[in-house]
Amino acid sequence: MSKRALKKYLAELGPAELSEQILDLYERFAVVKTYYDFVFNPKEDKLIQEAKCRIGEEYFPKRRKKAKARRSVAQKLIRHYANLGMEPFLLADLMGYNLETALKYEKTRNCPAAFYTSMYKSCREWLTFMVQEGVYPEFQERFINYIRAVEAGSWPNTYEFIALEEQL
Repeated sequence: MSKRALKKYLAELGPAELSEQILDLYERFAVVKTYYDFVFNPKEDKLIQEAKCRIGEEYFPKRRKKAKARRSVAQKLIRHYANLGMEPFLLADLMGYNLETALKYEKTRNCPAAFYTSMYKSCREWLTFMVQEGVYPEFQERFINYIRAVEAGSWPNTYEFIALEEQL
């Protein structure tokens, strides 16, 4: 069904039928329920704290011995919160937290080359997001501190991080 056909169909429905359909969607599909729960009761700070706990657990597990250190866990959370329409400042904070946690993890482990590449990609996405959303000034010092820490850690792709900073 096209968007145009859907609009026509919805225009033909009465208010009672429309609300009935929305309630049906709310009950049937978890995605719709999540969306409406967020819209009417965002609790953004709570969601950010839960996400930070999940990211921290990914790098420094309490229940198992070995860390999985998957970038995808944080990326899924960030993408999900962006789709819900979370405040850009909070999303930028979460992105920065992810990178800082990975930086702490890297100091204690020998990481494969793919780790450094994925952290560069996350850093580039963080910077792009901050600039697009206009929150970079609030995070500028944090971003520069992250780049300095990467330099101090002598990461194999340090030059890419420096080039990212110089682009500003």
